[in-house]
Amino acid sequence: MFGTDRRVIVLALARMADAVTNSFLIIVLPLYIASGELTLPGYEGASILGVPVTIELLIGVALSLFGFLNSFAQPFTGRLSDRTGRRKIYILFGLVVLAVTSVAYALVESYEALLVVRALQGLGGAFVIPTTIALVNDLARSNAERGGNFGVFNTFRLIGFGFGPVVAGFVVQAGPYSLPYDTVLSGFNAAFGVAVLGALVSFTLVTVLIEEPPMTAAEAGDELSIAILEEGDQRLFDPVFVLGVGTLFMAISIALFATLQEPINQRLDQGPTWFGVQFSAVVIANIVLQVPIGRAADRIGRKPFLVWGLVLLVPAVLAQGLVTSSSAMLASRLIHGVSVAMVFAPALAIAGDLAEEGESGTTLSVLTMAFGLGTALGPLLSGALFSYGFLVPFAVGAVLAVVALALVVTQVDETLESAVTVSRFLNGDG
Repeated sequence: MFGTDRRVIVLALARMADAVTNSFLIIVLPLYIASGELTLPGYEGASILGVPVTIELLIGVALSLFGFLNSFAQPFTGRLSDRTGRRKIYILFGLVVLAVTSVAYALVESYEALLVVRALQGLGGAFVIPTTIALVNDLARSNAERGGNFGVFNTFRLIGFGFGPVVAGFVVQAGPYSLPYDTVLSGFNAAFGVAVLGALVSFTLVTVLIEEPPMTAAEAGDELSIAILEEGDQRLFDPVFVLGVGTLFMAISIALFATLQEPINQRLDQGPTWFGVQFSAVVIANIVLQVPIGRAADRIGRKPFLVWGLVLLVPAVLAQGLVTSSSAMLASRLIHGVSVAMVFAPALAIAGDLAEEGESGTTLSVLTMAFGLGTALGPLLSGALFSYGFLVPFAVGAVLAVVALALVVTQVDETLESAVTVSRFLNGDG
């Protein structure tokens, strides 16, 4: 990671601390809702549109609410940072919201109140994610550094996301904690305290060590829609829109796995430890490969990694519905992780290359929104499709990967100037 702008590394460390907070709550909130410490609505025997209301559904709603509100708000917060020419102030505001809402979890007494806190937290996250990504993009001194910057940033973010659940389970299980003056702190409240600490560490790093580069407020239009059928363009869709669709489908493929823990363990005759290793394999592969792939995309070009990553994604997702042994599932998950690493940083780099000056917040929010939306939709999709057979969710995920591949091949051009020149030379175009 030598040669990377110090501010990018600081932002990556700050995002890692923030990711620990978010992943902490993914583990803690289901346990908290099911613990009996909250007043739950009378759901026994009730149904919504024919779907029985269960404790699992209540947990799913609470977890997904963050992702949906976070994702849909990101284009607006990204555009706001572009129009005002500011990044840092919105990052700090979002981190304050995340810290305050993490405290609020320890104070709520009902499920409905928890949903309100979760919704506010999702909106707070919407201020952090697109503005941080946009600032990483702004700090690239040239297009030839952009892939490497995003690789470093994603690596630290994923370390935080992967490390958080391990710590969360330990903190909850080790409680309650005896404090001075005969005070007892429950495992849940301790976990919420660690989440607050993660947000505060991130806030401190950004406040003290980040000085954003000068930028001009963008003259963003009143519309947030993405252009389709540009005049004089042979493409059908705007390439940033296509990258957003590809990111959405990729994120859905990642999130399909989490909902099916019990069926997977039964099918493979394995315990939760094996499942945890398999679940983490995608994250581990990304941690290892994001930086080298990002930097290689700065030298070789973005599109080859995008295309071959999506080619690899198809069999990797489909295999998870076909394998019958724990080791084979682990292998398919590792390949899945390799394919995601080949897609994510190059996709962000292309979007950053295409962003007009001062509009990277709006442009990159398309991809960050798509990723968040995919992680929210994936568990719901796999839960709904599983009733048709174990293979079906993974088969649908593979089909979505094929669609993403077709769109990228036909609608996205290479943006790295040196790679475009080599391609034209090889094609005899000068």
